[in-house]
Amino acid sequence: MSMLYVRHSTRVFRFVLRRVRHEAIAEELVNEIFLAVWQQAGRFEGASSATTWILSIAHNKAVSSLRKKRDDGLAEGVAEAIPDGADSPETALAKSGKSVALRRCIDRLPDDQRMVMDLVYYHEQSVKEVAEILSVPENTVKTRMFYARRKLSEMLKAAGIDRGWP
Repeated sequence: MSMLYVRHSTRVFRFVLRRVRHEAIAEELVNEIFLAVWQQAGRFEGASSATTWILSIAHNKAVSSLRKKRDDGLAEGVAEAIPDGADSPETALAKSGKSVALRRCIDRLPDDQRMVMDLVYYHEQSVKEVAEILSVPENTVKTRMFYARRKLSEMLKAAGIDRGWP
């Protein structure tokens, strides 16, 4: 269980933080999520990856939390400040300007489109896995991605950001 927690806790925290937009609530939810993983381990059938199963639990916990208590969310810039250990400092510096702008644009998307984009591009989930996590049909995921990409393209163009990277 500790190995599972080490492998997935950061990803789950970021996922939940983007959803609930409050760091303390996200930390509490991560604990609840991994407790649920521990308690429900016998129910995991292996039909999907462990990551997909854990993110599905995380999604359900985050939605339940949002239903229980509406909050103003994180202060501007807090989610962007969470470090990503995959990039070297040089790469992170080169990407930071566009990355922050892209994250701000994604945050302005409608909730259903933002969740799909977050799962696909930041958590590297397939369309099928996203459909399973969100409990929606695959075609719904594809439609949400289509409209989200269109809106993102318009927002980035309006912000004067080209499509190249970094």
